[in-house]
Amino acid sequence: MKRILIVSMIGMVTLMSGCGLYKQYDRPTVNAKGLYRDSVSTADTLAAKDTTNLGNLPWRDVFTDATLQQLIETGLKNNTDLLTATLSVQQSEEELKAARLSFWPSFSFAGTGTLSSWDFGKRSATYSLPIEASWSTDLFGSLTNAKRASKATLLQSQDYQRSVRTKLISDIANSYYTLLMLDRQLEITDSTAILTKNTWDMMKAQKQYGSGDEASVQSSEANYYSTMASIPELKRQIRSTENSLSLLLGQSPQTIQRNKLADQSMTESFSVGIPVQMLSNRPDVHSAEMNLAYCYYEVNVAKAAFYPSLTITGSAGWTNSAGSAIVNPAKVLASAVAGLSMPIFSKGKLKEQLKVAQITQEKAYLNWQYSILSAGSEVSNALALYQSSKNKSMWEDKQIVSLAKNVEISEKLFKLGSSSYVEVISAQQSLLSAQLSKVSDDFYKMQAVVNLYYALGGGR
Repeated sequence: MKRILIVSMIGMVTLMSGCGLYKQYDRPTVNAKGLYRDSVSTADTLAAKDTTNLGNLPWRDVFTDATLQQLIETGLKNNTDLLTATLSVQQSEEELKAARLSFWPSFSFAGTGTLSSWDFGKRSATYSLPIEASWSTDLFGSLTNAKRASKATLLQSQDYQRSVRTKLISDIANSYYTLLMLDRQLEITDSTAILTKNTWDMMKAQKQYGSGDEASVQSSEANYYSTMASIPELKRQIRSTENSLSLLLGQSPQTIQRNKLADQSMTESFSVGIPVQMLSNRPDVHSAEMNLAYCYYEVNVAKAAFYPSLTITGSAGWTNSAGSAIVNPAKVLASAVAGLSMPIFSKGKLKEQLKVAQITQEKAYLNWQYSILSAGSEVSNALALYQSSKNKSMWEDKQIVSLAKNVEISEKLFKLGSSSYVEVISAQQSLLSAQLSKVSDDFYKMQAVVNLYYALGGGR
């Protein structure tokens, strides 16, 4: 009879294994074709077919400015969000340890002592000092799937930590490059202010000697004031950006040491790798998949609830009580019990719990799919931003050279009386606008590299 019971239980376990209760999560089929919009990503220096990509590079190889590297290292050490994410990983590790310990028996001490007497007669003392053990067997994978679900949660928390780290690196780099851009714009504006002040002085001198008029003086004066009015706003933006960067670094608001925009050297030869790499490189995409794996194991746990559970309990200890007899000295008493339970009347509830778990799994699958598409869109946007900014900057270089010559010629002609003050002011304003636009596009090109690094899941 005992042999038949064991064979039957082994048969049920084998049958349930075939039903998938012990089967590990497998990644569903993913169609990553065209995820990066290859017509954009293959333009010029950007390649999409390499097996290595920008997201695999250590951040020090991407951001080579020594001052920026020091700032990133400070942020990785002090940033509050990253420290919180690290604690979440430690918490998930402890939860996984607890899930693994579920496979082991639990022990408890349950000692009792009694004093009794009959009709106020002589008292008798009885005691029992047992150690009790309980072990829930994993017949149908309930504990196994719970452990695997906890492991998926741990991987999710690790992905979150990586995501926070990658975003922190990207945010620090973007803030740093923003400061360099604003510094350069302030420098250009200061130079333009000097230029417009000289024009104003020239207009006043010509009026004084009778070759100019009041209208030209007023127009050049207004142009100077307009240029000067933009300087306080640039300084405010610099201060605000420094404050934001200080917060990322876990520091009080302070002046940020930095280099110049012209000193920056960003790589122009990089690849985005093959789209399927994003499934493991990008932390938020991998986190969404680990959530799907977690839901998969939760469905298995819900399925396992339909089948019997076997619990073995036992106790061993000392007692001086053996039924109605009092035995001294104490003797050893041991017992073992195996209990098999199976739900009967709660089947309707279990069905609904299974449906809830399955719907949650479907939602997790859709969220994972969306995260893949969203990541691909971010890569495509970063590539397009890089390419457009690079092309615009190339043409703006030529435009600035032409406008600078135009300013010089306009001033000479004005001094000779062959040009009006309107042409001089217009030329100066056009040059300032082109220079500021050039600085912005150079910044956007650097920002595109940062965005692409983040979009590809960088952060090592």
